Amino acid sequence: MSIWRDLYRGDNRFDFPKLWKRAATVSAALVLISIGALFVRGLNLSIEFVGGTSWEVSAPNMSVSDARAVFASESSAASTIQTVGGDTIRIRSSIEDTATIDKIQAALAEKAGVTPNDVSVTTVGPSWGKRITAKARTALIWFFLIVAAYISIRLEWKMAVGALAAVIHDIGISVGLYALFQFDVTPATVIAFLTIMGYSLYDTIVVYDKVRDNAARLTGTGRYTYTEMMNLSLNQVLMRSINTSITSVIPVLSMLTIGSVFFGAPTLQEFGIALAIGIFVGSYSSIFLATYIVAVMKEREPEYRAIRARVEARYKSGGATRSVSAEDRAALSGRGPVAVGGSGAAAVRPRPARPSRGGTPPRPRKKKKKR
Repeated sequence: MSIWRDLYRGDNRFDFPKLWKRAATVSAALVLISIGALFVRGLNLSIEFVGGTSWEVSAPNMSVSDARAVFASESSAASTIQTVGGDTIRIRSSIEDTATIDKIQAALAEKAGVTPNDVSVTTVGPSWGKRITAKARTALIWFFLIVAAYISIRLEWKMAVGALAAVIHDIGISVGLYALFQFDVTPATVIAFLTIMGYSLYDTIVVYDKVRDNAARLTGTGRYTYTEMMNLSLNQVLMRSINTSITSVIPVLSMLTIGSVFFGAPTLQEFGIALAIGIFVGSYSSIFLATYIVAVMKEREPEYRAIRARVEARYKSGGATRSVSAEDRAALSGRGPVAVGGSGAAAVRPRPARPSRGGTPPRPRKKKKKR
């Protein structure tokens, strides 16, 4: 119970820097697997991107092999047949001939025991699919440019590099999983990927903002390295990140189970899978990747290199464990004074008196004059 209490109050003391290199190794392995899956298996793009025709029919009594046999009896074209949303069967092919499309629709309806109107048919031309792909690519480029400019102005360019690297990492792994398991990539999936970017950036910027606040208050002491300040900030916002992830994943899992399984909505499944993958990967990258990249870059600055040299020299002989002192942790949490000054006994800057509960400080009483 003490762990949860410490998490709630931001007093936990996990040593994240010890895990950064291991996490970077895991991330590198996942990225390599994703790249390999993209080259070997490729993405299973929907007809909205490549053009063609899609037939969808809800048929509890018809299997994928039955649908394949029906399609083969009407056309020799290549096709992709899969089950989506419970008992819904989807057939995709590059066929664009209207007569063939109608014959396949009628044959599927007869096999499923429904009317032809119950078989959903969608036909998309290849030129329209190319336009959709180009617009998605353009939206992605503008997203990166705007986000990089905003973070550079609001925080600093090194944090922009770390945040965008984490976003690319999240999207790369998500796309790699889609290629590995051959999930359908539809316009809903693209929207989900853009949502993943926003979620990952939100979690990362929360950490970065806390780092900037702590750095402004602890750098003047000359007693803590940038990595130590980053570790402190991660511990302070960890509970917020956990809460955000839990509250975000619950409706997504509900959408996957209730929407796609019970109501048979394939679009919800396509959207929900991408979101679920992105939330888990985004939470991981915000803590273990984006912060690691910024810490490495900041530690190379002359100011923080000098601080690290002083700190390491101070603790080298005694072998003590470097960590943010209890006094400074209390001060940064709003429960004590902030230590200032250099090495040795740090001077203490008292915090200004807080106003009373009424919102205004009490007025000093006037002394009565003696007669």
